[in-house]
Amino acid sequence: MNAKKYTVDSIGPRLSEFLRPLLKRAGFNLDFELVETESVHPEFESPEVTVQFKGADVDLVLANRAELLLALEQVTMEALRMPSEDHSRISFDANDYRMLRIEELRLSASAAAERVKRTGSPFFFNPMNSRERRVIHLALRVETELRSESAGIGGHRQVVVYPAGMPSVPPPPPPPPRRERDGDRDRDRRPNRGPRPQGRGARR
Repeated sequence: MNAKKYTVDSIGPRLSEFLRPLLKRAGFNLDFELVETESVHPEFESPEVTVQFKGADVDLVLANRAELLLALEQVTMEALRMPSEDHSRISFDANDYRMLRIEELRLSASAAAERVKRTGSPFFFNPMNSRERRVIHLALRVETELRSESAGIGGHRQVVVYPAGMPSVPPPPPPPPRRERDGDRDRDRRPNRGPRPQGRGARR
C-alpha cells in the first residue's frame, strides 16, 4: 500500500491557518473538521484528507451544486500553493455531498451512453470542473461503442460523448454574458434629483 503524501498532521495546520480567518472575515457561520479519509469510490476519487464543513451556513455552501464549496476549495489550493496534481488529494465536503455527486454523475454517464447508442448523435454535458469531468470519463471507460472527450475552455469546459467512430465536432458556444435591460440601465444612469419641492411655486 502506498504511503499517503498528506495527513491531518502534515497539512492540517496550514489548512486551518488559512481557512479560519477567511471564514470569519466572510461572515460565514461555519466550522470544519479535518479527517483522513478512505473514499467510498476510490476508482473515481480518493482524497487523503477531507475538510468536513458543518454549521448553519452549510446549505449556503452547497447551493448551486456546491458552487461556493468548490470555490473555497480552489482558493485554498491556490493560496497554499498546492501542486495541481495534488489538488485531488485534499477534498472539501459537507453532508456527504461529494459521494452523492459521484453517484449522480455515474447515473448521468450511464443515461448519456444509452442515449448516444440509441440516437447515434453526440451528447454534450453541461460544463463542469475537472474532477467531475474525470468521473464521467472513468464511468464510460469500459464502453466499446462510445468515446468521451473534454471540449471547451475555462469554466465552459465540458464532456462530450460520441459514438466510437464519429469525429469530434465543435461544442456549442458559451452563452453571452448577462446584460442589463435598457430600462434598468437608463434608470440607473438617471441622476438622483431628490424630492420635489412642495408648496407655492412648485411645478404641477
